[in-house]
Amino acid sequence: MAGAWQLVFLCVAVGCWASPEEGFKAPNPSGSVHFAENFQDADAGSLPSGWVKSAAMKDGADADIAKYDGEWSVESAEQNSLETDVGLVLKDKAKHAAVSAPLATTFEFTDKPLVFQYDLKLQQGMDCGGSYIKLLSHSDSLDLAQVTDKTPYTIMFGPDSCGTENKLHFIFRHKSPKTGEFEEKHADLSSVTLPDVKDKKTHLLRLVVRPDNTFTISIDRVVLKSGSLLEDMRPAVNPPAEIDDPEDKRPEDWDDKEKIPDPEASKPDDWDEDAPSHIPDDDASMPSDWLVEEPQYVEDPEADKPEDWDVDEDGEYEAPKIDNPKCAKISGCGPWTRPTKVNPAYKGKWRAPMIDNPNYQGIWKPKKIANPDFFEDLEPFKMSSIGAIGVELWTMTAGQLFDNIILTDDEAVADQYAADSFDAKTAAEAPVSTAHGLLTSLMSSAEERPWLWAVYAIVIVVLPVVLIVGCCLPSKKDDGDADRRARAKKTDEHQPDDPAPANVEEEVDSDEEAAEDEVVEEEVPVKKASPAPAKASPAPAKASPAPAKASPAPAKASPAPAKASPSRKGKKADVKVVPEPEVEPPRVAALEPEPEIASAPSASAAASAEQELGLPDAAEDEPRRSPRKPTKKKVRREN
Repeated sequence: MAGAWQLVFLCVAVGCWASPEEGFKAPNPSGSVHFAENFQDADAGSLPSGWVKSAAMKDGADADIAKYDGEWSVESAEQNSLETDVGLVLKDKAKHAAVSAPLATTFEFTDKPLVFQYDLKLQQGMDCGGSYIKLLSHSDSLDLAQVTDKTPYTIMFGPDSCGTENKLHFIFRHKSPKTGEFEEKHADLSSVTLPDVKDKKTHLLRLVVRPDNTFTISIDRVVLKSGSLLEDMRPAVNPPAEIDDPEDKRPEDWDDKEKIPDPEASKPDDWDEDAPSHIPDDDASMPSDWLVEEPQYVEDPEADKPEDWDVDEDGEYEAPKIDNPKCAKISGCGPWTRPTKVNPAYKGKWRAPMIDNPNYQGIWKPKKIANPDFFEDLEPFKMSSIGAIGVELWTMTAGQLFDNIILTDDEAVADQYAADSFDAKTAAEAPVSTAHGLLTSLMSSAEERPWLWAVYAIVIVVLPVVLIVGCCLPSKKDDGDADRRARAKKTDEHQPDDPAPANVEEEVDSDEEAAEDEVVEEEVPVKKASPAPAKASPAPAKASPAPAKASPAPAKASPAPAKASPSRKGKKADVKVVPEPEVEPPRVAALEPEPEIASAPSASAAASAEQELGLPDAAEDEPRRSPRKPTKKKVRREN
């Protein structure tokens, strides 16, 4: 399973390495398109065919800055760019710059909507400047080489920032059906919270204006404003039917004071306007610790006259003053002045109370007259036809990148165009959580640090291979463990993970060819000493595998050895010990030794004990057998 996961990781890594940028294709819109530009056909550093750089002079500007000499270039983005993707980049700051291109077909405002969309990336942020695009009005006299800020346009759309002030413009020039003059109408976006387009990422800006006079503004597919050309433009498309009469003047006797002083009120006789607001506090007295003779400030004894002090120029030297240290912990020094308090008799200057004005006529307003310029245009959508796309800017920050500009009358076409272009860019600029964003980040880092290619090769190729080999191929250690477990299962050998037994049994290892044997039990009588005043000496009989426990009685003889009857080869010989009737040991006249645990007797002593107890000799009953290897024994210890 682990090897399979490593294979998946390797495939994903290799797939991600090869897929994102090689799979990108420049968007190619289909359907009703009046203008579309992705800048892919331009030679490096130059403008695409049809685009014209303005060489005009700005009216009213100083000669050194009036010329439109800002440089434009078609190039890839500075960061997180797709391998084959390029855009139109403004290279200069603090210069007038303008570039434009004609539409494939003139856009006429008839019965289809206007859908204008473009990608914008402020690669260096924005200190102060615009990033909008103008849809230039169609005219036979339109000269793209002389485009300036005065060149007539139909719609201007895009962001404009300076410092902390961020704006989004949607302006269209409306022609008065009565006078024939044009006036700029600005969409009211005062209540709109604008997204941050200065974050050095690509943003999709779209404007849709429909024949029913509604419009929609969106950034990154998020609708910011849906409004009406008749209601949400400032100034309004249609002027008011009535206006203030410019000839009407306010009469001189017009009284617009809502309140007036009461003419019948008079100042009270006891009102003293000359009384001070504060008077000396007669109840105050000088503190007892106040030092009148001590000055509040004294000369600084540590101050020295500067060496360059010139009496003729600087006058007599006077040391700087410091607070008198004698006054630091007392109420004060120097002349004592009585404090003041608020004068309870103070009333200030008398004023008559205010009453309603009986002659109040209200706020004067000029009278209304019919607006001589009034008109009513119920179809402001029918704007001036559009003949070209123009970018005319003045900015203090270079690096604006414009791309994938499209003007169509079908929102579905714009949607597909964005899916083919904008979505690929946002994937490249997405956080490293996406494969495309991770790859782009790794590629950008490797371009700056070539040694990272070796690291990538190790991580993507070598490391997964090593992990696959390590996880899939069995190790010798695993084989050894398997053999050990199999052998333990056959021999009942104790394993490290087995629970620790309370008693350890005497165990005889079997030969490899041994079969299952029967377990033979034999009752072996054990001679048990009766209680006696004297302690018995250790019996010559063979001691049991474990030392005999001392009983509460003065002394007990150690149990007689238990001998197992012969069992079949390779199995445990279980011994069942049966105690014998108690036998009184011989009394000892000598000094009783301290009780001690009997040690295991020798072989000869064990034989003598067997003869004394009358135990059968196991060797007589045991058939002859070939010599065996020494057996491993484990001693049973009684807890």
